[in-house]
Amino acid sequence: MTLTQKSAKRLLDVLCSAVGLAVFAPLIVACIVVASIDCRGSGVFRQLRVGRNGQLFHVLKIRTMQISERSNQSTVTTANDNRITSSGRILRRLKLDELPQLWNVLLGQMSLVGPRPDVPGYADSLTGEARRVLELRPGITGPATIKYTNEEQLLESHADPELFNDTVLYPDKVRINLEYLDSYSLFDDIKYILITLRLVPIPNHLASDSSTFG
Repeated sequence: MTLTQKSAKRLLDVLCSAVGLAVFAPLIVACIVVASIDCRGSGVFRQLRVGRNGQLFHVLKIRTMQISERSNQSTVTTANDNRITSSGRILRRLKLDELPQLWNVLLGQMSLVGPRPDVPGYADSLTGEARRVLELRPGITGPATIKYTNEEQLLESHADPELFNDTVLYPDKVRINLEYLDSYSLFDDIKYILITLRLVPIPNHLASDSSTFG
């Protein structure tokens, strides 16, 4: 990625996150209030994640799970996880729980498009060529996120979700994110944002088929 590309990407991030926060502020507040009532605690979820160049930061999300020690430590969530609250299921399905991450984007900790921010023990443990993924800011959306939009359902269909994630899903995400880095274009970022907003269809090469992983 050239310096010009990095600058253009950051400009897009700043403009879109600032506008997004202004537009969606009432919705974010409403979702936080609903989540607070449902989980009987803070409606904002903060968790340590690995950012660009391995720097740690706290990602912000609307809480969708019951407050418990395990909810802060588990790295894999399946579709029928009994920790997910009633409102949380709706928020996760509509991706509304991700909206507070616009603040992470505005601060420069994340980008609109990039690899999903990992908990310590994943991206920071990559070696060799795969470690180049850390050159990217984590993103709210991206090609790997779009391909695995049904990730929780895929995990639910396997006896050992964490093993399936570590040996199948995560390596494929790394591959996709390296391809994104090596062929980066601002046009692609805009395309991924439009796909996430469901304004354009998902291209065939990013349409995951659960039968592939059976």
